[in-house]
Amino acid sequence: MSQGIEFNRLMMDMRAMQAEAMGSSAKAATAVPEVSGSSFADLLGNAVGKVNETQQASNQLSNAFEIGKSGVDITDVMISSQKAQVSFQALTQVRNKLVQAYQDIMQMPV
Repeated sequence: MSQGIEFNRLMMDMRAMQAEAMGSSAKAATAVPEVSGSSFADLLGNAVGKVNETQQASNQLSNAFEIGKSGVDITDVMISSQKAQVSFQALTQVRNKLVQAYQDIMQMPV
């Protein structure tokens, strides 16, 4: 659920940047409500950190299964691996959208 909130916040920030680049910064400031005191960079950094934690947990679980540690099931390993893969793919898609938005903004006439 928090990923959805972070994505919505990301989209609002991108729209605000686009509106500001087009010269309607006052309108954009009222359109983007403050959800919390954290900045866009903080939100993006937290998202990258969560993906990293998910991947590290998956690797640890996989290593524990490989050495034969008791209580580690192959289904848990596979689920953890898929979670890490999906979270990385989602982060990659967000990065792609950010790059595309940046390129679109930079191509706008001033």
